[in-house]
Amino acid sequence: MAKNKKKPSKLKQKLTDKYRLVVLNEDTFQERFSLKLSRLNVFVFGGIFSILLITLTTFLIAFTSLKEYIPGYSSTKLKKDASRLTYKADSLRIRLAVLEKFTQAIRPVLTGDIKPEAIDSIRNEADKAAIDYEKLEATEQDLQFREEIERKDRYALSAGTANKAKIVFFAPITGNVTQSFNAANKHFAIDIVAKTGTPVKSIADGTVILSGWTAETGYIITVQHANNYVSVYKHNGQLLKQQGDFVKSGEVIASVGSTGELTTGPHLHFELWNNGYPVNPTSYINFQ
Repeated sequence: MAKNKKKPSKLKQKLTDKYRLVVLNEDTFQERFSLKLSRLNVFVFGGIFSILLITLTTFLIAFTSLKEYIPGYSSTKLKKDASRLTYKADSLRIRLAVLEKFTQAIRPVLTGDIKPEAIDSIRNEADKAAIDYEKLEATEQDLQFREEIERKDRYALSAGTANKAKIVFFAPITGNVTQSFNAANKHFAIDIVAKTGTPVKSIADGTVILSGWTAETGYIITVQHANNYVSVYKHNGQLLKQQGDFVKSGEVIASVGSTGELTTGPHLHFELWNNGYPVNPTSYINFQ
């Protein structure tokens, strides 16, 4: 007895039914091209083509610059600029934190909350050690030797000395001299009285070799000039130049103040040195 064969379902029948796609010449009806197809083949080939198309489009968007033209995607240049600005902002934030800590640390000094004795650690250590400064003074033999060397250097003339150009000094400030230069009393400077905030100017072109604070003389600035001249400005109220800055003749470098323990009021304590020796500034500069 023969077994009954199962008939294929209608869906499977529709998918597997063969169709023939024929291309004919319209004039002669000659067959040019034919292709046997079924619904299943069309679905399979269509799915494969769609997957390939989607994959190719994804690669083009992910690895080429075409994605910059799609809304929602940023350009590569914009990302680089954003990264650079992020790093720069982080660096500025670190610098700001350092400046804030420095300002907090130096604020008590500027406002006077910390007394000069607490700042001058050298003086404190000297007081603790009870140093006898009289024993450190030069002996008579040392003074004679220094005077002899100074006299030789002062009057020695060399061939190159006559060729050195003379320097014309600019008055740092103008006013009344309240205390003159006196080498015997070891006052190697002159004091010029002036109003607080009066601009203090450099006497000549030079380089700032010291700009800072001391307990006794307050804000001090020192400038190195040509021909081994050095000018020193003490008891300033504010310093406008830093160590290493180059200044021009007549350029404002500080302002008159009354800082330091040894000050007696708003004035400028001005010193002029040449080849390591103090000289009388009034011999070179007119302060009137």
